[in-house]
Amino acid sequence: MELQIQELTTVEEMLAQIETMRFLYPNISVEKYKAYLSDMIPHNYIQIGVFENGVCLGITGCWSSTKLWTGKYLEIDNFVVNPEVRSKGIGKLLTDYIEQKAIDSDCSSIVLDAFTGNFAAHRFYYNQGYGPKGFHFVKILDENKMTH
Repeated sequence: MELQIQELTTVEEMLAQIETMRFLYPNISVEKYKAYLSDMIPHNYIQIGVFENGVCLGITGCWSSTKLWTGKYLEIDNFVVNPEVRSKGIGKLLTDYIEQKAIDSDCSSIVLDAFTGNFAAHRFYYNQGYGPKGFHFVKILDENKMTH
């Protein structure tokens, strides 16, 4: 496999990979995806994709910010690998790339959310050296506004 990693920084580049993101959010519309990306990109949001011959095999978003408890950090958001190529090192390529990006950006840590029932994700992240630090509490105000 000849793989390339590419950073996507524009709405157009990200929209072009919506089919890969749909493995995570099957029903997301182009309009909603474009609107969300347009809100996120001004807040340091980028995507990182792993490509083979121009085909996206895995993608994740990330952004950096600062909090009092951690200082500058990098957050992984919407990590997805095409189910047909899982367990072939695509996810590790992405997390390794993100880790180097965080180090190069002088971040103290990398954070992410994984749904409580997503045990495959938990195992993957534990294997990459991640561990739980606390609970991410959520109070859903309007389920209809959420992307499923």
